Amino acid sequence: MEPFEYARATDADQAVAVVTADPHASFLAGGTTQLDLMKDGVLRPDRLIDITRLPLGGITHTDSAVRVGALTTMEELAADRVVSERLPFVREALLLGASTQLRNMATIGGNLLQRARCRYFRDPTVAACNKRDPGSGCAAITGIQRMHAILGTSDHCIALHASDVAVPLTALDAIVHVQGMDGSRSIPLTRFYLPPGGTPHIENVLRHGELITAVEIPLLPQGARSHYLKVRDRVSYEFALASAGVALVIEDGLVQEARVALGGVGTIPWRAWDAEDVLRGAPAGSGSFRSAAEAALQGARPLPGTAFKVELAKRTLVRALETVEGALS
Repeated sequence: MEPFEYARATDADQAVAVVTADPHASFLAGGTTQLDLMKDGVLRPDRLIDITRLPLGGITHTDSAVRVGALTTMEELAADRVVSERLPFVREALLLGASTQLRNMATIGGNLLQRARCRYFRDPTVAACNKRDPGSGCAAITGIQRMHAILGTSDHCIALHASDVAVPLTALDAIVHVQGMDGSRSIPLTRFYLPPGGTPHIENVLRHGELITAVEIPLLPQGARSHYLKVRDRVSYEFALASAGVALVIEDGLVQEARVALGGVGTIPWRAWDAEDVLRGAPAGSGSFRSAAEAALQGARPLPGTAFKVELAKRTLVRALETVEGALS
C-alpha cells in the first residue's frame, strides 16, 4: 500500500469541502471496499477522510417510508421492526448479502457504493480494464466470464454490480439523499447508477465530493407480499449468479401491482420494467410469471461464459414470483 494522509471528519460540511477541493481524496466508510482495493493497488488516493463518526446513522419512520441514515449498518436495518413487517424482501437481501460480522460493519451508503467484484478490475497486473484504466480494453470479454453481467453491458465492460440490498431498493424506487458543495439533492436509485456504455469508470451520478447522507425507502402497501431469492454457487456467503427481488399485490386472482428487480445479471441493479408491465392485470400464476421472465431478459447480451445466466435468471424470477403468490394464496 502506498502512503496516504488520513483524517477523521467531525462535520459533514467539512468532509464534503475537503474531498471536493482535492481530486485525489476519498471518503472512508464501512462497506465501500475502499481499503481492500487500496491494498490490491487498484485505488491510490492521496487522502482518506473517515466519515464513520459523523451523525449519519439511525432509522426513522413515517406512514409511507423508512428513512435510513447512510452510516446505518446492514445489521441495524435488518433488525428494524418496520423493515421486517413491511419490507421483508429488503431484510432478506440484507441477511443474504454478508456474514453477521460484515453486516455489523458495512453501512447502507457504503454498500450502495461498493465497487465491481470483477477479477480483472481488482487485479492491477491485468492491463486491459476500462473501469480501472479508461481506453485500455476489457479483459473479461475474452477471459473468464461466468461471474459477469448479461444486462446493461457494452463492448467496453461486462462487470457485474454486486450489491444484494440494492436490488429490492431499486424495485421500491428508493431515493438517495446526497450533500455536496452546492447543497443537497435527492436521486432516485433507478437513476443513480450508470450502465458502462463507453465510460465504465463512471459508475454513478455522484459528483466528486458529494456524500450520501440517507436513503429513503418507500413502504409496500398493506397486503403486499415480497421475496428476495438469491441463487449462488454455495450456501455460505457468496455473490449471486442470479437474484430477484419481487413484490406483488394480488386481488381476486389478478396482479394489481408488481415490482421486480434483478441482481447477479446486470451491470447495475436491474429494474425489470417490462416484467412489471406484463404482470399488472394478469392472472397470478406460472404462465404469467414465465411471460414476465421472458420480458425481463429480452435485452440480454450473453457471452459464451454467461449464456447459462439467461435461463437461470428467468427461473429465478419465476420461482420468486411463485413464492410470493404462495404466500398470498
